[in-house]
Amino acid sequence: MQKPNLNDLQAFVTVARERSFTRAAAQLGMSRSALSHAMRALEERLGLRLLTRTTRSVSTTEAGARLLATVAPRLQEIDLELGSLSALRDQPAGTVRITAHDHAISTALWPRLLPLMQQYPDVQIELSVDYAMTDIAAQRFDAGVRTGNRVDKDMIAVPIAPALRMAVAAAPEYLAGRRVPKTPQDLMQHRCINLRLPTHGGLYAWDFEKKGQALNVRVPGQATFNNTYLMLQAALDGMGLAYVPLDIMAPHIAAGRLVPVLEDWWPTFPGYHLYYANRRQIAPALALVVDALRYRKPA
Repeated sequence: MQKPNLNDLQAFVTVARERSFTRAAAQLGMSRSALSHAMRALEERLGLRLLTRTTRSVSTTEAGARLLATVAPRLQEIDLELGSLSALRDQPAGTVRITAHDHAISTALWPRLLPLMQQYPDVQIELSVDYAMTDIAAQRFDAGVRTGNRVDKDMIAVPIAPALRMAVAAAPEYLAGRRVPKTPQDLMQHRCINLRLPTHGGLYAWDFEKKGQALNVRVPGQATFNNTYLMLQAALDGMGLAYVPLDIMAPHIAAGRLVPVLEDWWPTFPGYHLYYANRRQIAPALALVVDALRYRKPA
């Protein structure tokens, strides 16, 4: 029997994890038909059916699930060792894949990763915008970003930003002729700009806190987005009240384009943390990224 090569096994792992030939092909940089052909050839060489295909999804057979559980960790070990070998080069090299949402990328990651990439041209950074609670191991990310209170305990977490304060504001033209909300419950009488969360498909409930009292409110609204900056733009366009990080809202408040409301209820969360798997050794490129992103409090 002809043995499968590493490329075939990597392709199989990607299909099995993504449960989709289309998504897997995009990740692997090949056509869907070529990937499907490669998987059929792999099954023929092994004499086993590994994947069950339907018009809507792909799932593993019993043999496929067993192969996935065996092969995936070993491929990850190979990737890690290949990355470690780059330490023997004059310049660090390798790809670091990070999942984070747009605000974290814009404010905490990109400003510090840009100079790193300019200094180390062989280090490649892939940033994926996602609001889901991503399983970085299952999705083959090297690291992810969450606020400090949402990082799993089995991960190494490194602070990369100061505390995060949320704010609520609307354009003056929206508030004109309307009663300004005095409590979070008053938001139920207003048009609010919602955030759709992909993890459970629901709308994000706005969190508030005042004098130790915490509450959250599911607000009504006409416009819903899955992007922080589009929510902010909708507020600037007079579509209603928006709940976004204060740092991106503050310039518009200072310029009078937005009017803050419920300021005494604005909550503060632990700042963004970069998290990654707890291993004895991490790839040199990831180590460079961790050091570049690590938050150091101003003197």
